[in-house]
Amino acid sequence: KYVALTYGKSTIGVSSKITDEKERKRLKNIAMQYRSREYGFILRTNAANMPEEKIRAEMESLIAVYHSIRKYGVHKSRFSLVYETPPNYICDIRDGYAENVDEFITDDKVLYNHIREYLMQYQAEDLYKLKYYEDPLLHLANLYGVHEKLEEALRSYVWLKSGGTLVIQPTEALTVIDVNTSKAVAGKKKVQETFLKVNREAAKEIARQIRLRNLSGIIIIDFIDLESAKDQELLMEELAEYLKMDPIKTILVDMTALGLVEVTRKKVRKPLHEQVAEFHIT
Repeated sequence: KYVALTYGKSTIGVSSKITDEKERKRLKNIAMQYRSREYGFILRTNAANMPEEKIRAEMESLIAVYHSIRKYGVHKSRFSLVYETPPNYICDIRDGYAENVDEFITDDKVLYNHIREYLMQYQAEDLYKLKYYEDPLLHLANLYGVHEKLEEALRSYVWLKSGGTLVIQPTEALTVIDVNTSKAVAGKKKVQETFLKVNREAAKEIARQIRLRNLSGIIIIDFIDLESAKDQELLMEELAEYLKMDPIKTILVDMTALGLVEVTRKKVRKPLHEQVAEFHIT
C-alpha cells in the first residue's frame, strides 16, 4: 500500500506525486534504514504523511516476503510459480481506493472471506467497511443496477448537462474523445461563451470517464474550438486539475496547433470494455 520493493535495484525512489520536499526527504530517510545491495524501495503516493511505524511495518513485511521467495525459489523447478500478485480487487483496496469508499459489499462468500482475510492482516482499520449481502429475493447486482451502469459506461455517447455530448472511440493505437455542442447552442447569441461552458463541463466529465472506463495510453481530445487564448488557457488549467485526481499516473501533454489536446495515462490493466468482453459480464 505504501512501499514497493525493487529487486536488483538498491536505489530509493519517491512517487513524483509527492511534491513536498520535506516529506520526500522524511520518506527517503525511513527507507534508507532498510536498503540493501540486493534491493531498494519506491515510496508510493499513499505513503505521504503516514506514520513512520506503518511504513516500517510494511517494509519489514515486504523484506520477509522477499527472503521467503529467495529461500524457497532456489529449490523449485524451472517455470514454477514462487509468488503471485493478489487479484485486482485486493490491489484496488490496497492501493488507496479504500480511503474513498464507504463500503465493500459482496454476495460471494469466497470473495468475502478472501477480502476479510486480507483486511484483517494488512488493513484492519478498514475491516468495518466489508459487508456480506444475503437476500435470495433480490440479487445484489439488481439492487444497485450494476448491469445498467455497465451498459452506460460502455456507450460511445455521453450526454452533458449543458446539452453537449462526448463521443468516446477507443482503438488499438489510441482513444479519441470528441466534444460536440449538439443542443447546447440552439438559440444562443454568445456562442464563444457557450463553447467555453460546454468545454469546461466536458473537461470534468472526460477526467471521470477516463477513470471509469480505465482508458490508457494516448488519449486525444478534440474540444470545441475556442477563439480566445485566455479561454484555452483556462480550459487546460482546469483539465490538468481534474486529471491530477486520478490515482493512476496521467499526464496532460499539450494542445497541438490543430487544437487537439493530448493526454497520456499509464496502463495498469485492461480497459473496461475489454474486461467486460473477456468475462461476458453483460
